[in-house]
Amino acid sequence: MSLQTSASPAQYESEAAFLEGVEQFVQDYVLPSTRAWEADRLPDDVFRRCAEVGLMGMTVPREHGGNEVSCVAYCEACRLVAQGDPALSMNLAAINALCLGHLVKLTTPEQREKYLGPAVRAEIELAWGLTEPDAGSDARRVQTWATPIQGREGYYHLNGQKMFITNGGRADLIIMIARTSEKELSAFLMETDQPGFQLGPRIPTIGVQASWTSQFELKDAVAWHTPCTFEEAISFLGRGRLGIAAMALGIAEKAHELAVAYSMQRQQFKRRLCDMQSVQNFIADSEMEIEAARLLVRKGAEMFDRGEDVTKAASMAKLYASETSNRVTNRAIQIHGGRGMTFEHLVEKLWRDAKLTEIGEGCSEIQRMVIAKQVCK
Repeated sequence: MSLQTSASPAQYESEAAFLEGVEQFVQDYVLPSTRAWEADRLPDDVFRRCAEVGLMGMTVPREHGGNEVSCVAYCEACRLVAQGDPALSMNLAAINALCLGHLVKLTTPEQREKYLGPAVRAEIELAWGLTEPDAGSDARRVQTWATPIQGREGYYHLNGQKMFITNGGRADLIIMIARTSEKELSAFLMETDQPGFQLGPRIPTIGVQASWTSQFELKDAVAWHTPCTFEEAISFLGRGRLGIAAMALGIAEKAHELAVAYSMQRQQFKRRLCDMQSVQNFIADSEMEIEAARLLVRKGAEMFDRGEDVTKAASMAKLYASETSNRVTNRAIQIHGGRGMTFEHLVEKLWRDAKLTEIGEGCSEIQRMVIAKQVCK
């Protein structure tokens, strides 16, 4: 992906060096570990190691200790990490776009002073708590209630349930979406090391298994209110969706790379697979769709960097890239034949991981609703 944005030439050089470091990090550490991580979970030190190469704090200004880069570079980093391990890419996208974005933009100076630096250094881990048993795509159905604590201004008791929370099982601090009245919702900072936070069993998933997807109950859990509306709290979904789109793109690129390489060395009927027209059709379709997804992601990221509204562009990128990722990984399995269904080849894992990109950060059906509303408004 090109780094042609509105940034200065000095920033290009800095971001290029950052991305070179990310690519090396993925090749040396992430990709060789992806199978082991899937068998267990992301290791305890993974985010500290990410911080060492600048992957934590990609959305945090340098004056706050971050490594603020353009949205183009943020998406490129998510893409590169997804080629090594999609679960790690998903976590980095959510932490940077949603959690750190919220801490930078919607918290008080006192809250930033306490949490932002440690989060950027990965001394504390973060999660974003929106989804509930009855509130997913329909975010306004959130039923976790926030009640002011008498005598503690800015602090509330939260009661409710959350589930499908990325990194929720290991997070030290969760940005929790809760209801303050029948009509109003807002966001709160909650430390998980307290009696009111009751972590449930880890939720096993068929893909992105290394991520600790969690469920938990809140029983008079203490939380610190961040002064924002619900609309402000979810405004970070634009950049978040671009990150997931870039994750989907990285998965598709890796699966396509593996499929092409396999088709060039595997022979049947005295011909390489890549010399057969049916396989060539698979390769051509995947190549074309990946390029189209790449352009949509870049367009959305460049619009974000120019300060433009990315509501439609982010949904288009996320929708097309995620569905492309699923088609490409399916073709990669088909090219590998029976071997593609075994754990011997990475394409089966990429195939499973790709499905999440059609669901997380708003499912495909929601993206189509968003796009249509933007067109028809």
